[in-house]
Amino acid sequence: MRIVTRADFDSVACAALLYDVLPIDRGINWVEPHQMQKKEAVIEADDVIANLPYHENCALWFDHHYSNRIDVPFKGLFRIAPSAAGLIYEYYHDRFSRDFSELSAQADKIDSADLTQEEVLSPESHPYLLLSMTINGHDRRDMPYWNDLVRLIWKQPIGEVMADDRVDKKCRAAIQENSRYRDFLEKYTRLVGPVAVTDFRSLGKAPTGNRFLVYSLFPESVVNMRIRYDSEKRNTILVSVGHSIFNRNCRVNVGDMLSRFEGGGHAAAGACSFDAAKADDYIPKIIDILVKNEPGGAD
Repeated sequence: MRIVTRADFDSVACAALLYDVLPIDRGINWVEPHQMQKKEAVIEADDVIANLPYHENCALWFDHHYSNRIDVPFKGLFRIAPSAAGLIYEYYHDRFSRDFSELSAQADKIDSADLTQEEVLSPESHPYLLLSMTINGHDRRDMPYWNDLVRLIWKQPIGEVMADDRVDKKCRAAIQENSRYRDFLEKYTRLVGPVAVTDFRSLGKAPTGNRFLVYSLFPESVVNMRIRYDSEKRNTILVSVGHSIFNRNCRVNVGDMLSRFEGGGHAAAGACSFDAAKADDYIPKIIDILVKNEPGGAD
């Protein structure tokens, strides 16, 4: 069997749990949601898809995104939930070789952004949160690290994971990156009504860092929209949208809204990617929907 998932903390936790209960002998195929949505990913009969849209060829499917719900029979588990890892933990609750309850709970907490101001401003004091910030799904060169991290989390407690030399190096780099990212956010974010619009398109390479920090820096905003070019395809625009985790007054269903712009996601967070030629059409429409802040994201 093979795991098909994306590169983020929830997915890494999914993969660790699946390795513990299934005969995974063909490793992990790391793909992006848009590759599934556009049928670019090759899915085989013994694949286990986690934290990605459904594909009819797969053997098992586990997901929790609002925009990925389906109405056909499948094997696995789908439910709107804090994390996909939590669903896998529930599905195989009596088959694990050791106690993964903490991993499941942390995946729930981080993927649903159930965080305090202190956690957002000081992630270095919270091992799982800091670890999640070492996973940059937009840099495919990090694929060996993602694979290593899955195996570490599968086999070792969090203290030993954090003590691993490669993980420690990644965590130190993430702390420095977060510090620089604050400056980029302050420079390239503007408020459009209740929307904090972060536009990195003028930069050669979009900076990365603490994705929750923008909500602390712009407390008056109810939602953040981040725009940048794909690091590998300069003719492709990536847009991420997330409700503020502190000012919880955004009424737009993000996943539903972005499904109209070649993307999808949760009610409170999602992403889309599209050809740069569509930017002048799509981006103002997305901003307008968010500024109107109507329930369901009606346009």
